[in-house]
This record gives sequence, C-alpha cells and structure tokens, in this order.
Amino acid sequence: MARIAFPYLHRLRIKMWRNPDLLYSTKVTVAMAVLVIPLVALGYPYFGSTLALGVVAGGLAETDDHPKGRIKALLLTWGGFLITTFSVVLLRPYPIIFGVGFVLATITFVLIGGMSERYRGISYGAILVSIYAMLGMHYSPEWYWEPILLVAGAVIYGIFSLILLYFKPTRLLDERLARGYLALADYLDAKAKLFPSDGQEENVVGGHLAILNVQVVNLLEKCKEVLNSYGEEVNDPKVLMPYLQRFMLLQSLHERAASSQERYEKLGKKIEYKEILEGFGELLHQLAHACRLASKNLLTGERYNHPVSIGWLVSALEFEIDKMAEEDKQLLILLFHNLTRSHQSLEHFNEPEKSTSPPRLRQDTRTLFQRIKDQLSFQHPRLRYAIRLSTCFLVGYIIATYFQIEKGEWIVLTALFVNQPTYSETRKRLFQRVMGTMAGVVIGVSVIQILPTDSGQVIMLLASAFWFFFYRQANYAFAVVFITIYVLSSNNLITDSGIAVMFPRMLDTILGATLAILSIRVLWPDWQYRRLPGLLSSALRKNAEYFSTVVKAHKPNEGVDDYDYRVARREAHKADNQLTLSWQSMRLEPRKQRFMMEQAFTLTYLNHALVSYISAFGARRDTDPLIVDGYNELAVQINEALNRAADIIEGKEDVDKHSLKEMLMTMRDRIDDLNNEKKRQQLRLFYNIAGVSNKLLKQARSMSEKE
Repeated sequence: MARIAFPYLHRLRIKMWRNPDLLYSTKVTVAMAVLVIPLVALGYPYFGSTLALGVVAGGLAETDDHPKGRIKALLLTWGGFLITTFSVVLLRPYPIIFGVGFVLATITFVLIGGMSERYRGISYGAILVSIYAMLGMHYSPEWYWEPILLVAGAVIYGIFSLILLYFKPTRLLDERLARGYLALADYLDAKAKLFPSDGQEENVVGGHLAILNVQVVNLLEKCKEVLNSYGEEVNDPKVLMPYLQRFMLLQSLHERAASSQERYEKLGKKIEYKEILEGFGELLHQLAHACRLASKNLLTGERYNHPVSIGWLVSALEFEIDKMAEEDKQLLILLFHNLTRSHQSLEHFNEPEKSTSPPRLRQDTRTLFQRIKDQLSFQHPRLRYAIRLSTCFLVGYIIATYFQIEKGEWIVLTALFVNQPTYSETRKRLFQRVMGTMAGVVIGVSVIQILPTDSGQVIMLLASAFWFFFYRQANYAFAVVFITIYVLSSNNLITDSGIAVMFPRMLDTILGATLAILSIRVLWPDWQYRRLPGLLSSALRKNAEYFSTVVKAHKPNEGVDDYDYRVARREAHKADNQLTLSWQSMRLEPRKQRFMMEQAFTLTYLNHALVSYISAFGARRDTDPLIVDGYNELAVQINEALNRAADIIEGKEDVDKHSLKEMLMTMRDRIDDLNNEKKRQQLRLFYNIAGVSNKLLKQARSMSEKE
C-alpha cells in the first residue's frame, strides 16, 4: 500500500511545486480546514468561520519576502489588523467619529501601501480586515471576540506559511523568475506568428506583442523587487548569485526577443522563402518551449535539459540562409544571430555564470518618510486614489447608516474591490464583480439545496476558498464567483440564513460598484488623451537615452557600465509599457473621451518598434564594436530628432519641418554600396532606428498642430 501511496504523493508534490497558484490556494485551504472543521464539529460555527475569514485576510496580505523579512512583515500585518479591528468595534457605536476615522485611516493605509510592494499588501489587508470586522461584529457573542478571532486566523495562517517557507527559503524567488520565463515564452510564441506574415498581420501581431511586452517587463520589475528584498536579508552573496544570474539571463533573453531588425513581410511576399520563414517561426516556438522548461526547472529543481532540436534547427537555417541572395540574406542574418545567441545562452541555463556578467541591482535609497512625502501631492495618482477610495467608503457608509441597510457594509467592501487607480481597470472590475456576484449567488444557492447540512456547508466553504485563491490573479471574474459562494456558505454556517441575505447583497454589490465608477468619473478621471502627450514625451527621451547608452556600449575601448546600460534599457521599456497601457485603457473609456484613438495605436506601435530596433542594436553590444563610418554623427542626429520631438510635444520648441528624410536617403544609398558585411548590418540598424524616429517626429508635429 505504501509503495502505491508514495509515488502518488511524490507526483502530487511535483504538481504543486510546478504550479505556484495551486500551492498558494492549497496552503490557505489547509490552514482554514484545520480551524473550521473541528470547531464546526464541536458546535462553534461562528468561531470557525471568523477564524477562517482571518486566514483569508492573512493570505491576501501575504508578501514575497525572505523568511527574515517575512517575520517583519507578519508583525506589521498583525499589528495593523489588531489596531483596525479593535478600532472598528470600539468606535462603531459613534457614527460620526467612526466615519471620520475610517476615512483618515483609509487614506493613511493607501499612502503607506505606496511605499513598496511589501507595504501595499499589508495596507490592503488592514483595510480589508476592518471591513470584515464591520460585517461580523453583530454575530459576536462578546464585543472582543470578533477582532481577536480575525487576528488569530491571520496569525495562525502566517505562522503556517512561514514554517513552509523555511523548508525552502528561496521558493519565492523561484516562483517570480519562473513566471518571468513563462511570460517570455508567451511573447516568443506570439512573435513566431510574424514568420511568415503580410503587412496587415504584422501590425496586428505588433500590437499584441506590445501588450505581452507589458507583462514581461512588469514581471521583471517584480523579480527585481523580490531580489532586492532577499538581498537585504541574506548575508552570503553566494546564495543569491544563481538567482541574480538567471534574472540577468532573463533580461538578456527578453532584449533579444523584443528586438526587431527588419519588416519581415518583405520576404513573406516571396514564395521561395516561405519555408525558411516558417523555420524561423519554428525556432521561436522551440525557444519558447525551452523557456517553459527553464520555468519548470526553477519550480521543481529538476535538471534543465536543453532541447537538441534547437541546435538542429539552427544548423538547418544557417545552411539555407547561406543559399539566399545577398540582399535578401541581410534581412534575416541579424535575426538569425540574435536567436542563435538566445539558444546558446539557454544551453548554459544550468551554469548561468557562463552566459551572464556579475549582476548589480538598483535599490530605492529613499527613506520611508521620503516615500510618503513624495505622494503628498494632488498630482500624484496614489493620493488621488486614496481620496477617491475613502470618498466611496464615506458615501457608502452614510447610505448604509441613513437607510439602515442590514449588512450595508457590503457596499463598502464592493467599493474596495472595484475601485482601482484607473478608469479602465475600475470599469473592468465593475462588470466582473457584478456578474461574478450574481453567478456566485445562483450557483451557491443551487449547491446549498444539494448540501444543506453543516458538513456540506464546510465542504462548500473550503472548496470555494480554494478556487478563489487559485483564480485570484489569473481570472478575477472566476475568483469573484467563488468568493461569493464562500460568503454565502459562511453566512449559512453562522445564521442558517445565507440564502435569504444573499439576494439583498446583490443590490449592495450594484450600489458599491456604482459608487466606484462614479468616483473615478467625478474625481480626477485623468482621461488617457490628456496623459498621452506626456507619456510619449517621456518615452521619446528615455528611448534617446537608451540609444545613446547602446552606442557608447558598442564603442571599442570605451564601453559603458553594464549597470547604467540595464537601467537605461529598463526605463525605456517601462515608458513603452505606460504608452501601451494608455492605449489599452483608452479603448475602455467612454466614447466621447476617446480622442486620438487611432493616433494612440500608431504611437504605441511606432514606439514599441523603436524600442525593438534599439534592443536589436543593444543585443550585439558585446560582440560587435562600431565600425560603420560616421556612426557618431548619425547617432547625434537621431538623438536630436527624438529630443526635438519631445520638446515639440512639451511646447518647448516651435513646430518645424525638420526631418531625417535626407539622412535616410543617404544611408540607404550607402547600404547598397557597402561591401563589408558587418558595416552593412550596423548601418541597417541605424537606418531602421532613424526611420522610426523620423515617423515619431512627424507624429509629434501632428499632435502639436492639433492642440
């Protein structure tokens, strides 16, 4: 029997390690089950359900920290929970004092959350648990039981999670890096659709790649935050070095993946090159598969085995490229070298020191006080969000109190979940929350008819909690369905009237969601057409800095500090992300606010193309010193064009007719005349960068003239 069980348990363990969301939801559910099952069996459903709610709050407030840092975070979390829950039950009998205190506390916690990722989770959990205390205090046998049980649930879960983390202290690093490699794999798979493609398809794929690039860059930032967090707690640098090197490898792979050398539809029109283009598409798919294997290695510890098929495919493509006409070969040779280097880097995944340089990360050197102070401006989005959220809470609390709505706190809870920093995110959450709540009520009521006993309610409570945490990050709409079922079953355990109270809760949900969407329509709506010029100006300047740093990195015997290069690259990609997110958000805004919708897409596409071309140039900085004649003059003209475009947008320079057209014509003639292959490759990269820069300069003039 043991021989049968142990292999099964081993497979289950491997499956859980491979899926961070599964591990997370299982961890929370086990902690809840340990508390709920015995207490319900002993006839204390209120105690069991409230402790479970504390576990939920603790799970939502959990931070990605080294065990030492996790202890500090847990102490802050428990302290915050204790203060907020006791404040709620002590001040609730005094409506005016409670309302003012609730608003001020909300603003304070939101600003604290803006200091770092760690504080963001803690502050969100503190606000959430205070609303939980408001919802459950009427069921408490004595006034003090509600805060004690909520905090106790969070404490028990925190200790349980901390013990598990001590078994593998670097687990959170593994998870963050693994998510990064998976996101990069999705990006590579999407890019494979360019081979072959026509011009129209390339535009569609380009827009999709810009969106996927947002996910990769965001995950790179999260990886950096966790690495910095661990760096503060780990004394031995050798412990972190493999993770730092794999992070550097992920960055370099992303740079090559985001690179664009040419518009490949030029070759797609030639039937004789269809197979070789399909070969490039397959190579990208194979590299995506390798990234997924790397992710699996990080999560399970199994040895990474680089696919042999990639080497065969590279050899076959090299053979076919050699047979191409010289002019056509130039359209693919840079891409081929780029993908070959990615293949070689992944070959050394088990020994990352062979493919990366010693890394150095940038940390935020501001004090906590400075971070708070930086947010104390009505122009800062964090303070605007804090005021908007607290206003929703105040109006929701007044409505619930004035109309004496039973469990009207549900309005406030919905406002917390729906209200987001931007209109587009708030709108998405509104529909997800309302539809998810309705679906959850219908499903939950149906299941209760099948499982009417306490045992059935406990099963439904634990199952819904499991799936809520499993889908919380991957699919918020599904998560809302399950958290609604969770609340229904929890209420049914305590009062045996879960079905009766859930239908009024649907109305409360609609009220809370309406307050959230109205608040962002009235208080600093910050429509994207207003933000677009500033975002483009910032992106242009950061692209100019990125390009300048790349040129310096290529210069023989001069070079540039790799840390400065990586900072410039990261800032350019972050600015590109902001532009892409602005375009995405504009699509969800009211029709009358969608000014410059087509131009927003054009700008997003062009800016991402520019970052891609500069990335292609940067990816070769270690292997190709600049040898093309007059490169310094070309670089200066391109940089001047990008900065001039930013100046025009900001109104610092009059609109002129300056362009890079003459320089582009000269460069094109030089490319045709060059016999040196490396010079020709480098000049083509300059030409592509200059071409997109010129188009962005025209767009800047167009925006300025419209204003």
